[in-house]
Amino acid sequence: MELHDIVPQEGSKKKRKRVGRGIAAGQGKTAGRGTKGMGARVRGRNRLYHQGGNLPFFRRLPFVRGKGFSSFNKVKYNEVNLKQLVEFTSKTEVNPTTLEEAHLLRDPRYPIVILAEGEVKKALRIRVHRVSKSARSKIEAAGGKIELLDWPVKDVNE
Repeated sequence: MELHDIVPQEGSKKKRKRVGRGIAAGQGKTAGRGTKGMGARVRGRNRLYHQGGNLPFFRRLPFVRGKGFSSFNKVKYNEVNLKQLVEFTSKTEVNPTTLEEAHLLRDPRYPIVILAEGEVKKALRIRVHRVSKSARSKIEAAGGKIELLDWPVKDVNE
């Protein structure tokens, strides 16, 4: 066997189709590209993310999010005002479960903050995630106690 005797295996090599070489060739005239339109052109492929003339998704995003930058890591709170704690009796412990039973939370998954709107006249034991300064002073003036609960903070590496 010599070097010039070596031939590729039958069917492993295939001649490329020569398009656009006349009607008899089988791929003449439009050469399989259809008639007109983007696909018939020389550089007839759309760029990545092209959406047929609509404003592309990634350019639409800033409008969807609204004006300016809004943080994705922003913590949403269940806001509870002092005036909403009127129904609790003196020496009662106010915690996430009692607030949920009283239907004062919008979404129990979020942390709870006590705000100072209204007055409190009873000594309450409050266990929540956050309390405003003015609400703290009003609660302590009425003889109440505040204990802050831990809230899982998002880790940057998660």
